[in-house]
This record gives sequence, structure tokens and C-alpha cells, in this order.
Amino acid sequence: MAQGTVIRVAPEQPTRAVCVLGTTAQLDVCSSAPEDCTSFSIRAPPGVVVDVTNSTPAKKNPTGSSKWPLDPKLEVTLRMNAVSSSLGDQKVQISYCGPKSPAVQAMLYLTGVEISLLADVTHSGKVKPTRSMKDQALQSSWTWGPSGQGAILLVNCDRDNPKSSSMDYEDEEVFDRKDLQDMSLMTLSTKTPKDFFTKHRLLLHVARSEMDRVRVFQAMRDELPCKYKAVLGPQQPCHPLALPGGQSSTDFYVEGLAFPDADFPGLISLGVSLLDTSNRELPEALVFQDSVTFRVAPWIMTPNTQPPLQVYVCSFFGNEDFVKSVTALAKKAKCRVTICPQEENQDDQWMQDEMEIGYVQAPHRTMPVVFDSPRNRGLKDFPSKCVLGPNFGYVTRGPVTGAVTGLDSFGNLEVSPPVTVGQKEYPLGRILMGSSCYPSKGSREVHQALQDFLAAQRVQAPVRLYSDWLFVGHVDEFLSFVPAPDQKGFRLLLASPRCCYRLFQEQQRQGHGEVLLWEGLQKKKEQKIKDILSDKELKEQNSYAQSCIDWNREVLKRELGLAEADIIDIPQLFKLLRDARGCFKAKAFFPNMVNMLVLGKYLGIPKPFGPVINGRCCLEEKVCSLLELLGLHCTFIDDYHSYHVYHGEVHCGTNVHRKPFAFKWWHMVP
Repeated sequence: MAQGTVIRVAPEQPTRAVCVLGTTAQLDVCSSAPEDCTSFSIRAPPGVVVDVTNSTPAKKNPTGSSKWPLDPKLEVTLRMNAVSSSLGDQKVQISYCGPKSPAVQAMLYLTGVEISLLADVTHSGKVKPTRSMKDQALQSSWTWGPSGQGAILLVNCDRDNPKSSSMDYEDEEVFDRKDLQDMSLMTLSTKTPKDFFTKHRLLLHVARSEMDRVRVFQAMRDELPCKYKAVLGPQQPCHPLALPGGQSSTDFYVEGLAFPDADFPGLISLGVSLLDTSNRELPEALVFQDSVTFRVAPWIMTPNTQPPLQVYVCSFFGNEDFVKSVTALAKKAKCRVTICPQEENQDDQWMQDEMEIGYVQAPHRTMPVVFDSPRNRGLKDFPSKCVLGPNFGYVTRGPVTGAVTGLDSFGNLEVSPPVTVGQKEYPLGRILMGSSCYPSKGSREVHQALQDFLAAQRVQAPVRLYSDWLFVGHVDEFLSFVPAPDQKGFRLLLASPRCCYRLFQEQQRQGHGEVLLWEGLQKKKEQKIKDILSDKELKEQNSYAQSCIDWNREVLKRELGLAEADIIDIPQLFKLLRDARGCFKAKAFFPNMVNMLVLGKYLGIPKPFGPVINGRCCLEEKVCSLLELLGLHCTFIDDYHSYHVYHGEVHCGTNVHRKPFAFKWWHMVP
């Protein structure tokens, strides 16, 4: 926001002042008025507009000038509508009068200048000149919503220099023009008399509390080729500007150094101050300030319903057929495949757990950003070494060592499609994280640093689900989302023991009780439908699992605004086993079909090896009957020996980079 000053005039000596176009200065005519004077009049040149409010003229002269009472309640303001050609070239005369005294005059010599710190506050992708006080006021604040205004800043977290080992924001250099595209343009426009800066100077600055979260480069256009100098940032809260008189335009490029977090709301204010240096024996006097407030763009997750761009999967000894199946499915969906070889994944096949790919966005730039989980197993270097690169950013949170549980893996981090809950819209969906419902000796929680980071982004308000009842503890073990061709746009899939028991009971009633689960599956003891249904212990365990899923079902209905018609139950059984702490936790009894890979209308579903009736697996048939009505194509992928026996499935072993939302995050109201 541009802020002017108060000008005090006195008859004893002339007053000299600077008036910045677009601002209004207060004119104090009362504090130094002669004691025996009771009124005043003002004569100003055409380039100066004077307003007197809160009173009526005491007398209007034939010349058109007005005489006003010397009343402290009067508000006298002035503004200039043109830039001066020389210092003090606009002369304002204040005449004081009294009933028994001659007129006394005070002279004010004004210099009109133009100083504007400009940024893209209208989200047009370009910096447009602003001149009115209203426009200048908009720059100093940040407002959400379709009519909101405010500048936006990206964290420059990609690596445009292939020879560098760090992210772009970690150095004080601009690598190339592509690096500049990750920054936000800010322009300082000035128009002054030629000799103005012999007695004044401009200072660019940022609050010390914010200097570690932003860096500003100045374009040095007097050097060829054009170079860029870091002028604000860590340990650099201010920078004096050496500017010529006359008309000048200086470009600055601003990069974010930190995402919003628990200790940082994401707002950064950059300011410029005009200082009067005319009296060398006194400190510099503050004449004028202008500022621009930026909001650092949040990291945004993309749900299954967004179109896929690229699939990531690991290769290792024994999963060759799995990789072929995933590659074939990706080809149908017309997206690329990146295969992480065994020497890089170090026998850590859980690609979903290692990272989550989202994006950041400003009006001028959208960039994918990989969020690296703190799990730090065999794939720990994959996001930073193989995903981070030119135009692909990187961020991580959590402890560097220790204090990490299985819930900190990103199979436990999902996001819903856009939803409306009552009157509240979530156009970018809501983040879903699993946790324990209550503290206990063996309970696990998502690390607070992860929770704080996700909540601080503000645009995908997190929902806390109950996942600690599971052996691995991830939300993708009991839920998924698939696209739907209707107004809702999606369906929530929930694993359902209840649905599975109903299916098996129906098959037994039809005389198929002797049909085997896992028939022909190597190293796995087959079981008959009737034996599964008569297993009292298994039934009790699944009653428990169903109660945990039902708890989450109600949370999801409430927090995502869902009706029962928006939910599809996927038949699934669980069994309990003791974890390392001796606590009973649930794992999938057969490959968990809800843990699927969603690539548009093509689904890669774990092959359940269910009872084959009339030549077809009844579990597969049931799932197809539920999902094909939505126009989806089901492909069942054998992940049994390569993933299922290690407590994971297709979704756990893959990851997807998806298209960003068409909706712009700054149009929402958190």
C-alpha cells in the first residue's frame, strides 16, 4: 500500500515537500498559524488539487479563492496530478488573515514524483501499471475468492541446472531464462525530476522475520548480457537502489524459499521507502512507502480422478510380469512409464509410500512438485535424484532420522476429488490421512511436521481417518476413488467384508460351497467357500474390520458431503495378526482389490484369486459388475507373490503424476 505523509507549513520559512502521484498528503495549516489570525486561504497551481473538508467556506472571494476558518477540525489535503520537471516547481501559497492584522503568507514548494512498486495482483499473468490509490491499496493486502486480488509467489524448488546438486532456491544465482520463469515479476516504476535522487534515495526492503523465506533478484540492464543480482533474501533485509532521475523502470524477480507451514502463513510483504537525504547532518527522513504482498503458492495434491500423465513403478527380481502389466495398462491410458531399476530402488518396491506428486501454480506458471516422504528406505533418493529436475520441484517434511512410523508413508496420504459439504465448497478436494482414533500403548500417529505442513497449505483442508487398525496402517488399504460420468464426477470405493460375506453366502446357496479360493496359486493353501463362511474366528475378525471401515465411512460421508449412492462397496476380507509391538492389526486376507491403480477409465486391480464359478472368478465378476456401469475398464493384475505377501498391492507399488486441476486455487475461499 502506498502511504504519503503530513506536510506542516509555517510563515517563518518556506516548506519543501515531495508528493507522490496517487497519494494524498495531509496539509497542517493550523499548528504554526500566527496567533492573531482566524482564517486562511490557499492558492495552488493547476497541477495541485487542494481539498478542505469538515467545514464550509467563511467567505468566497470574487476571484474564486475561498477563505476558511482556522479550525483544528478542518481536514486539508492535497494531491498532485503531474510529475514535476524540477525540484519544488509547484508553488502553493497559504495566506493567514485576522480582523486586526495584515495578511501573513506561508510558502510550500512541492515536487511531484511517480513511484510505483507493481506486481501481478489481478492474476492476469502480467504486471499491469496501477495509478489509483485503490489499486495501490490492493497491492498491500491479499484476498481469496473469485474476486480476490494479490500477488502470488512460487517456491523455486526445481533444478534447472542439470550440473547442480541443489534446488534453484538454494543458491543466489539465476541459471537461465527458464529459472526466471519460476519467479514472479515485480517492477519499480519511477518518474522524477532529473536531479531528484541527489537529495533522495529509494530503499527496497523485506521484514527481517520474512527475509529467510524470499529472495529478490534485480535485473542489471546496464550489463550485457543482462545479469541478475540477489538484493534481498537471507541476511539481506534491505537494499539501497541507485536510480537515475527522469523516467525509469526496474525489474525484480522474486522467488519463494519456503512453503506455508506451521510457523509461516505464506504471506510476504516487499516494500520500497523514499527517504529524504537533503540534510547530511540529520538522519534520513521517511517520505513515502509502497508495498506488495505476495502469497506463496501452496503445494496441491491431485486425486485419482485427474487424468494421468506418467506412471512410476519399480523393477526387481520376480516382478517382471507385474511391470509388464502396469506398462500395458499405462499404454492404454496413453501415459508414460518410468521404471526404477533394482540398483536404484534397493529392493524397496513401495513407490506409493515414498512420494506423492502434486503441483504449485501461479498465474504465469504451473510446476509439478514431488513431496518426498520421511520414510527413508531403499527408495529414499529416488525423488531427489530421479524426479527432481528442470521444471519438476521437490519438497519434504518430517524428521531427518528416527521418530518415523508406517503412518508417515504416503500410501497413508490421499486426496478426494472436489466436493461440496453443505454450503462449503472444496474445489480441490480434501486431503485424507490415517491415524489412530485414540492414544494407546501401541498406537501410531502421522508425524506432526507432516500434519502441520499439509494443514498450512489451506486449500485442501485435511480429514483425519482411522487407519491404525491396519497392520500397515494406510488409508489406501480400505478406500479409493474412481471417476464417474455424472454430475458427482466420482465414486468412493470402500473395502467391505460385509459385501464379501454376502457374495460368498449367495454362492453357497447356489451350490458352490465347495469351490476353492486361491485355486492353483503356488505356495498357498486353497480354501473352500463353505470353510471360509464357517470359520468363526475369521468372521469375528472381519466384523471388527467392518466396524473400523464403517467408522471411516461415516467420517467420509460427513466430511466429504457424500450420500450412500456415492459409495461402492468392494468385496474384501481381512485377517488379524500381531505386529512387532504385539498388537493385533488387520491385513488383507486375499489381494486387496480396493488398492488399485486408476488411470482414467482404466483400472489396474489386484487379482484376488477368488472362487472360479462358471469359468470366472466371482470376486472379479462382482467388481466388474459394479465398476463397468461407470464406463470403467477393469484389468486384474497378479501381484500376489511380489506385493501381496509383503502387505501391499498394486497401488502401493505404483505412483502417478497427474494433470493439475483446471480450477485456480486462488479463486477458492478456505
